[in-house]
This record gives sequence, structure tokens and C-alpha cells, in this order.
Amino acid sequence: MIYSFKKVKRILVIKLRHIGDVLLTTPVFRALRENFPSSYIAALVNSGTEEVLSGIPSINDIFIYDRNIKKLNPLIRYQRELSFLKQIRMQGFDMTIDLTSGDRSAIISFVSGARYRLALLPKNGFLGKKYLYSHLTKKQNGQHMVLQNLEVLKQFGIDTKNTELDFFIPDDARLFVKKVFEENNIPLYPSLSKGGQRGVKVVHVHPTSRWLFKCWTDEYMAEVIRWLIDKGLKVIVTSSPEKHELEKAKNILSLVDELTPLHIPPLVRGGIGGVIDLCGKTTIKQLAAIADASDLFIGVDSAPMHIAAAVGTPVVAIFGGGVNSWRPWCKKNVILFKETINRKGIKRREYIKANLLKITPNDVIREVQKFLPEKIY
Repeated sequence: MIYSFKKVKRILVIKLRHIGDVLLTTPVFRALRENFPSSYIAALVNSGTEEVLSGIPSINDIFIYDRNIKKLNPLIRYQRELSFLKQIRMQGFDMTIDLTSGDRSAIISFVSGARYRLALLPKNGFLGKKYLYSHLTKKQNGQHMVLQNLEVLKQFGIDTKNTELDFFIPDDARLFVKKVFEENNIPLYPSLSKGGQRGVKVVHVHPTSRWLFKCWTDEYMAEVIRWLIDKGLKVIVTSSPEKHELEKAKNILSLVDELTPLHIPPLVRGGIGGVIDLCGKTTIKQLAAIADASDLFIGVDSAPMHIAAAVGTPVVAIFGGGVNSWRPWCKKNVILFKETINRKGIKRREYIKANLLKITPNDVIREVQKFLPEKIY
């Protein structure tokens, strides 16, 4: 039963965060579609994250907030912000679901004119912020973000039994991967993770995160990649095109070269094994298609980790903290996390970095072996 909501024909879901955060909202759209099957359902997200939601059947439209507005001079920025608010207001939304917990999203939700404005109870922000909403839900500490997002709806009778992530991969992204695989003599489908038995096993490694303190030690990641190559596996390495991530990924690959015996060409060992370097060369959709076509994903707490989980590829995730809220939302996953110091009184970054240092290459390799045929190792 839907809690006292009447004549809800137009709904806006607001998530002004990063790629992974947006992806973890996708079950919310499914829940809304199941409960309001004939309603217009739209998303409002930051520029650069919209690709995560494009093509999902339960979403009718995507509104994009241009983050570059913040870089403009105050007068022009004010004019742009006001124009954007007017655009949202003109849509005539009946309901907003704010999953951002930010000041801007609270203002947008209120200014939209929607009768029903759902959100988590704000813990910070400007005075009186909570009064901009009509229906508030208390945050459950330690709850996964997927469930936390759904709780905003569930408290008021909007529920779903299907909490899986949603991600649409278009044909052009699959063709991109097909070309990459053909160029490297890899049978495309079906992968081991999708029930197939192709001869060449493919591991997708995404060693970086937009937050470098969440990244594992370069030397350790290089050792794991070297081990995969030595076992005859194809390793696809990706990273975002952002300078700090690209530099880190390239350094890891150079360390892999250093671990290669002198009489063997760099990045080539184990017969059919080797590295395919796609660092900074893929779109979000192409990266998802790579993960989907791979037998296993290895990475840190990052958006690509969540994407791999969304497309159903087994995930080996290396965490320094935040496991309960940010673990990969899929059935086949292994999380490596070692809490080595007391969190109290320590900055979050330092806590995560200290924990990551305690995870060794052998720890990761041991978990990777669980997802690969015994004959490989």
C-alpha cells in the first residue's frame, strides 16, 4: 500500500554526487516504476554521471546539473542557477526523492513545487533545511547505500523485492569490446562468469579511484597483475582519463614490466597471457562492457567496482574502510579488508590508507584463485 500519496504523475529523483553514488540509486527507479507504473519518472544528476542511467527502462528522462557553473563569476553563476531552478519548476513535479543530502538538492527539491518531497533526515547544512521536505527518514548507520536509498521510499510504503543494480550497455559499447578482443585473439562470449567455458580467461583490473587514498599500493597491484599474466590470463587494465588516476595506472604497468624477467618481452608471459592497456581510453559504457565480458573484476572501492557488480561479473574488492555501506552489491564477490588501527580519533583517509597497507598480494591472489579453474594455478 502506498502511503497517502495521491495523483503522483511526475516524479524527480535527485542524486548530485559521483558515478558510483548514482549507480547505487538504480533500484529506487525500479521501485518507483513498480509502484507508479504510468508516472513520468526523471533523474537529476551531475554532469559526467548521466551515462550511468542512460538506457534504463524505468527512467523517462535525465536532467543534468552542470558542475562547471561553480567556476563562473558570482553574477553569471547566480543567473545560471536561477535559470536551472526555473527549468525544474516548470516540469510540474508532484514528488521529489532527494538522495543527495546536500544543500543544493534540498533547495531544488523545495523550489520544484512538488507536493511530496522525500529525503533522509539532514544531519548538517543550513538552519531549517529539514523543513524543505515533507517526508523524512532517519538514516540507519551501517546500512548499505542501496538499502539506505530504498529506505527513503520504503518508510512510506513504496517498496520493491528486487534490489539489484541496473545498468544498460548499448550495442556500440559491446562492439568496442568485440574489436578489442578480436585484436588480442580472445573469444568474446560466453565468459566464465556468465556460464561459458572459453579457453582464454580474462581478468579486468581497475586499480584506481577518484580518491587516491582508497587505492592499494602500486607495487602490490603490480605483483597481482604479474601473477595473473604468469598464469596465462589476459589482463585488461583500465583507469579514468583523469591525470592523477592515469599516472597511477601507468606507474603500476611500468612496475609490472620491472617484474618481468629480462629474457622475456615486457607484459608478455605465459603463452596466451598478457596485458591490454585501456587506461584512460574508455567511456563509462565501454568500461561496463569490458567488465561484462570478463571472467573476473579486481579493483578498489570505486565506481568501476560497482559497475562490475551491476553487470554481474564476480568482484574481488580491496577495501580500506566503509565496507558495510559500499561493498560490491552482487552475489559473487570477495572483500579484502583488514582493520589494523582503531578508527577513533584518526582521520578517515589515514585510517583507510593504514588498513590497505596490511593487505598483501598473496591475500588477493588467494581470493582470486577461488574464481578461476584449478588448472590455472
